[in-house]
Amino acid sequence: MAAALGWGALAASSLVIGALASVVARWPEWLVGLVLAFGAGALIAAVSFELAQEGVEIAGAGPVGVGFALGAVTYFALDGLVERGQSDPASALALGAFLDGIPEQLVLGLGLAAGDGVSIALLGAIFVSNLPEAIGSATEMRAKGRRRETVLRLWIAVAVVCTLASVVGFAVADSLSGDLEGGFNGFAAGALLVMLADSMIPDARKAGRTAGLATAVGFAVAAGLSSLS
Repeated sequence: MAAALGWGALAASSLVIGALASVVARWPEWLVGLVLAFGAGALIAAVSFELAQEGVEIAGAGPVGVGFALGAVTYFALDGLVERGQSDPASALALGAFLDGIPEQLVLGLGLAAGDGVSIALLGAIFVSNLPEAIGSATEMRAKGRRRETVLRLWIAVAVVCTLASVVGFAVADSLSGDLEGGFNGFAAGALLVMLADSMIPDARKAGRTAGLATAVGFAVAAGLSSLS
C-alpha cells in the first residue's frame, strides 16, 4: 500500500509541478506544444505496451476489447459534458484532468499489487503527459483572472485524487478476476486514446513541424523504458 501511495504521488506530482511552472513564468505556445507532442508519443507507447498488450496477456483479447470500447465511449461522453461546462473553467479543466489521470494511475496500482513492480514506462508516460496538461490548463485559468493560490490549490487537489487512484487500484487488485483486470487495462487504453486524438495531439501542433518529431522521440523513449520494466 505504501509503495502504491509513493509511486502514485510521484506520477501525480507533475500536475503540481506544471501548475507551479505556469504561475512563475509565461510559457510560449511552441514550447507547450513541444512538451505535449513528446507526452503524446510517450502515452501512445504506454497504451500499446503497458495497457493493451499486458491486458491481452492477462485476460485475452475479448475482455480488453470490451473494456477498450467502454473506455473510449465513457471518455467521449464525459468530455462532451466538460465542453458544455465551459462556463465554469476550473471545474471543467479539473474534470478533464481526472478523466486523464484516474485510469492511468489505477492501472499503476494494479501492476504494483500484482507483484510486477512499478512500470517505468507507464510512470514516465503519466509524469510527462501531466506536465503540459497542467501547464496549459493553469495558464488558461490565470488568463481568466483566477488567483495564483486558487489555481495551485485546485491542481494540488487533482494530484491528490489521482494519487489515491493508485492506492485504490492496489487495494482492489485481489478482488479482481483476470478478465476484469484485463478489461480495466482496455478501459484505460480506450479512454487515453480518445483523449490523445481529441485533445493532446491537436494541441501539440502549436510546436509546428517539430511536433511529429517530438512525438516520435516520446514514443521511442517510452518504448525503450517499457523494455526495461
